[in-house]
Amino acid sequence: MRPPISPESVKQLFTHARSYHHWTNQPVTQDTLEAIYELMKWGPTSVNSMPARLLFVRSEAEKEKLVPCVLGSNIEQIRTAPVTVIVAFDECFFAHSKRLFPAYDATALFANDSRLSEATAFRNSSLQGAYMMFAARALGLDVCPMSGFDNALVDQRFFQGTTWKSNFICTLGYGDESKLYPRGPRLSFEESCRIV
Repeated sequence: MRPPISPESVKQLFTHARSYHHWTNQPVTQDTLEAIYELMKWGPTSVNSMPARLLFVRSEAEKEKLVPCVLGSNIEQIRTAPVTVIVAFDECFFAHSKRLFPAYDATALFANDSRLSEATAFRNSSLQGAYMMFAARALGLDVCPMSGFDNALVDQRFFQGTTWKSNFICTLGYGDESKLYPRGPRLSFEESCRIV
């Protein structure tokens, strides 16, 4: 049996982690972005399909291209965060099925069933986006996932002519703790869970 991770690690990943809306000026390097991917890629997906695709938006010009796609206070977050990640999925993720899951070639299963393929891509890219956030936290960064944006406009501006489709966006960097909002409550175990 493996021992549990340390209480400090649990705090960093879960109990003390927060969604940050304000950021310090500390940059996020390409090496750090690559390290995030190298951790997140190990998270499980259906038949190891790995449908998520990440677009790391860092330059001022690309941030301004993203700004018209988002709503309300998300605009300032996009402008001030060192990086905004567009977590997307590849509609043709199954092109890699034979290589990624050699025990069973699922290519035809997904290629011949668009509903299954779409549901698998969306569900598993959502999982991978969560793995990305935990990888970032494990490396000392902060995150703020958001869904207040126009998917169709993001796809038009960033993924036109490709098989990539946006799922959600997430700002990424080193959060400014002095500007945190009070932490919101959570539902209890009894409210959220059943054991049968």
